[in-house]
Amino acid sequence: MCGIIGYTGNEPAKDIIINGLKTLEYRGYDSAGVAVLDPKTGIVLKKKTGKVAELEAAVAGDSTDATCGIGHTRWATHGGVTEANAHPHNQGSVTLCHNGIIENYKELTTEYGLKNILKSETDTEVVAALLDQFYEGNPYKTIRKVVDLLAGSFALCIMFDDQPGKIFAIRNVSPMVAASFDGGSIIASDLTALISFSKKYFVVPEYHILTLSEDGIEVQDLKGRKVEPEILEVNWDISSAQKGGYPHYMLKEINEQPEALERTVAPRIQDGLPFLADDGIDDEMLKNVKNIVIVACGTAMYAGMVGKSLIESKLRIPVLVDIASEFRYKDPIIDEDTLTIVVSQSGETIDTLEALRLAKKKGSKVLSVVNVKGSTIARESDYVLYTHAGPEIAVASTKAYTVQISAMYILAARLGLVKGIITEDQAREFMTKLSGVGEVMKKTIAASDDIRRIANHIKTAPDVFYIGRGIDYTLSLEASLKLKEISYIHSEAYAAGELKHGTIALISEQVPVIAIATEEQVYSKVISNVREVKSRGAYVILISQEGKTESEEVCDKQIYIPKIDSIFGVFATAVIIQLIAYYTSDAKGLDVDKPRNLAKSVTVE
Repeated sequence: MCGIIGYTGNEPAKDIIINGLKTLEYRGYDSAGVAVLDPKTGIVLKKKTGKVAELEAAVAGDSTDATCGIGHTRWATHGGVTEANAHPHNQGSVTLCHNGIIENYKELTTEYGLKNILKSETDTEVVAALLDQFYEGNPYKTIRKVVDLLAGSFALCIMFDDQPGKIFAIRNVSPMVAASFDGGSIIASDLTALISFSKKYFVVPEYHILTLSEDGIEVQDLKGRKVEPEILEVNWDISSAQKGGYPHYMLKEINEQPEALERTVAPRIQDGLPFLADDGIDDEMLKNVKNIVIVACGTAMYAGMVGKSLIESKLRIPVLVDIASEFRYKDPIIDEDTLTIVVSQSGETIDTLEALRLAKKKGSKVLSVVNVKGSTIARESDYVLYTHAGPEIAVASTKAYTVQISAMYILAARLGLVKGIITEDQAREFMTKLSGVGEVMKKTIAASDDIRRIANHIKTAPDVFYIGRGIDYTLSLEASLKLKEISYIHSEAYAAGELKHGTIALISEQVPVIAIATEEQVYSKVISNVREVKSRGAYVILISQEGKTESEEVCDKQIYIPKIDSIFGVFATAVIIQLIAYYTSDAKGLDVDKPRNLAKSVTVE
């Protein structure tokens, strides 16, 4: 959500910043801007609503030798989508851009008499005005004073007119990463903007002031003491964040899932058994777990629901899955016997982070499942199980979802083993089957023509319904979300057995109903529910395992996953539901990778 890029060095800043903003587009935005500090003319600021391409066109004719600048893609929170509200913001000698939300900006506006000088409706400009009001030539003193007044989350990149070649930065919650290289120093809200300059980077520590210059980056705490940040290294290359010949990132990322699963699963197998020692996950802690709470948002929460279904059915350990934005505002029933598992692709999701902090206050051990090394959630957790999906650029999550599920399966296997619930032979069999799901996914991806045809049929439907039972119901929830977020078709998911309790009233002639029926033990029950909607005129698409062929009386179209143990069929089914959403959006001519109103990483409440 929103994107920041800042560069200072020995190269023209404008082009570097524009290119950086392009790499951050996937985060979601509605306007963009760039400001460079020209040694001859001072600040040159340009902002546009719409795409980065429009900003690029607007600055194409600008001639400047500036080698220091900042840029921003804004997703509107305070104030509408206007050029005035776009970032960067300038007040007097200060120019800055900001990710996050300043919760007390109205109070600050009143207390410091800023109302008449503000040119926008944003909380951000209030910060710029305060910095300018307090500035007397010492950036560090000024930043410390203003930050002490702010309530909320923020990542700030700041330029002062009388500090040529320097960018100052500070953050609280909202993520930023930084790197220095032969050509200068760079800072951004996401690694994708840094990777073409350096594979070595560091996560900006909270409440530390960075000074970026051509010669490198200095970090100091709020007491002025210099700090050496932990240097990390990216384990993927720039091609991983490019389309690689695919028409959309989402399709590329769907196709990358088998390899992502192998990267996540293979290192966690030793002697055929689930192995988490290299992740620092303590067997003794797992042995003492009496109940589990899984907390996440959106797709990550649905991955958690798959984990709940597996753990409860196979291990008989009670699992609660909760929405992070609800969990953090109630008094959850957790204690030292509870393992709280938080799931987040970015490791920066604000509601999930605050839920983590609440769980720790309650005495629970916290294990995070995240994709980004060094992220805030990872750093604040007691234990971390990193997924290895690589960068995910499309807003609609695909490979992050399936590797999160695989992480749940590995945890379940290790948990069952250390508790003596399953034997070593059973654990080996389980991990062998988990290792084989990549090949099953490849077969499913290869047979996508039928899915494309189905997407062409449902693209004009005003409503689509998904139904399923057990683990298939949890997949229905994710399937419905995928279809809604990128095709804009109203879609709902229902437990198939609940149809007769009211939902079936929504079924009418030719309404598409997609039934997921891959679990052997409830297959006949789902088919009975399918007959109910079919008899009321629904257009039924049935997803089942090979060998479960049904007549036209039951369904209009049937999609098969390769025959596989039911609990491992989720991975192939995930591919199908992702491709249905993808091809439907593409058939409608929509922007598959950047759906309206959505952001990839939700770092504000």
